[in-house]
Amino acid sequence: MIGTIIAGARIYDGLSPNPTVTDLGIVGDRIAVIGDLRERDTYERVAGGGLTLAPGFIDVHSHSDELWLADGRCEGKIRQGVTTEIGGNCGTSVAPLRGLAEARKAEDARQVGVEIAWRDLDEFFSIVERSGVALNVATLVGLGTTRRCVRGDREGRLEEAEAAAQNALVRTTVEQGALGVSSGLIYVPSRYADRDELVACAATARDAGMGRYVSHVRDEGDALLEAVDEALFVGRAAEVAVQLSHHKAAWKRNWGKVHRSLELAARARASGHVVNADVYPYVAMWTDLDTILPDDAREGGREATLARLQDPATAAALALRLELDHAGTWGDIAISSVRSERNAALAGMRLDAIASRWRLSPPRAALRLLLEESLEVEAIFFAMSEDDVATVLSADFVSIGSDASARAFDGPTARGVPHPRTFGCFPRVFGRYVRGRRTLELGEAIRRMTSLAADQFGLGARGRIEIGAYADLVLFDADRIVDTATYDRPYAYPLGIDSVWVNGQAVLRHGEPTGARPGRALRGGR
Repeated sequence: MIGTIIAGARIYDGLSPNPTVTDLGIVGDRIAVIGDLRERDTYERVAGGGLTLAPGFIDVHSHSDELWLADGRCEGKIRQGVTTEIGGNCGTSVAPLRGLAEARKAEDARQVGVEIAWRDLDEFFSIVERSGVALNVATLVGLGTTRRCVRGDREGRLEEAEAAAQNALVRTTVEQGALGVSSGLIYVPSRYADRDELVACAATARDAGMGRYVSHVRDEGDALLEAVDEALFVGRAAEVAVQLSHHKAAWKRNWGKVHRSLELAARARASGHVVNADVYPYVAMWTDLDTILPDDAREGGREATLARLQDPATAAALALRLELDHAGTWGDIAISSVRSERNAALAGMRLDAIASRWRLSPPRAALRLLLEESLEVEAIFFAMSEDDVATVLSADFVSIGSDASARAFDGPTARGVPHPRTFGCFPRVFGRYVRGRRTLELGEAIRRMTSLAADQFGLGARGRIEIGAYADLVLFDADRIVDTATYDRPYAYPLGIDSVWVNGQAVLRHGEPTGARPGRALRGGR
């Protein structure tokens, strides 16, 4: 007997641009039958007439990580049709943990009610599987995390012993199931890594079986092209695939550069190198507010930076530099969340409004907020062009990544005023870029979220509808699916998602979560 039959849906297999209207049968965790199943016995028959059935969406750029333990429901993602998340991006991962890396991760985890009970990836995945999670989880190993393990947040080139220790950590973590390495080259301490260090770590991952370098490149604005060149160099030198994370050109003076950056990637692909990218369908980025500080102000890590902000003369000089660098953009920066309750009411406010409330200049207000919150301030930067977003999205080697964690409307993950991509990323592609701007056809949008993503990250037997594939599926109304989350009101679920299955079990049925947690840790993509 077939466990579940989804009857009469328009099935997009994740590969072809055209659908087939037929039935699909699930047995256990796999797709068992595709075809006319009207006469077959089943435990559950789901009416799919008028709806679209696709492989479950794969979020290739997630920051959930320890949040999989804080709230395994992952409602913000399953309500978007996401059935697999890839964490460990931008150079930060849940493992390995040693020294300062362990201390910092313990601080972060404690804020969402999680106590660190692991030091390596195998231990973390085992805990996730025991606690239960609604979707499948996979991760990269962050080179900021490994560097912090061996050198803390000190700048400079790694000593020979430190480099050897870092490479050993990369090898072990990949052997335990990481999909490759990631870098976040605007963040401390990843930003201190030179090309030799990046190449060595990527080559180590390759030798361990996962030749994949995923990079938040060193500059997404004025030096975007040089930063993309660096990522491509690492890929060539280490002989690994390159993934350009959340590809964009930040700030108005750089709009249009994505045409040239995509050309660089396309030329590399034409010469035989594996180069891909991902994007989120929004014009605002979401990152740490301290990224506005000049490079030399962040040298030495958090404590050294805070010491500079506490010094009146240094702070005054920094304020002048910030005004030169960011004049006219303070109204384009909104505070998303802060560490303490002291400034919690500022979440959602623009920096120019905060400055007015405090009777300070915007640079002085930014420095005061960073100091009071020990640098732990997240902000949303309205820095991108929608034409650029559409340009990146139109490149056929670009998949979709939310660059957001799995959150809910309640519990430990419901904090601050998050970016609306937290709850609306994938449906927004359909509402705005399929039906709206017509940047993509429906079948192509599905391919970007499913088989392309699975192939980019080596997720075997996922991202496609075919007999024997895992039954990760989403049933939705293609004429109605749309995001409803906004920057002012981000806590809003999308419309048009009917049901979602993960490994054959329904996690969302007729728009409501079932509470099931059938997700698995995908070690090495398996």
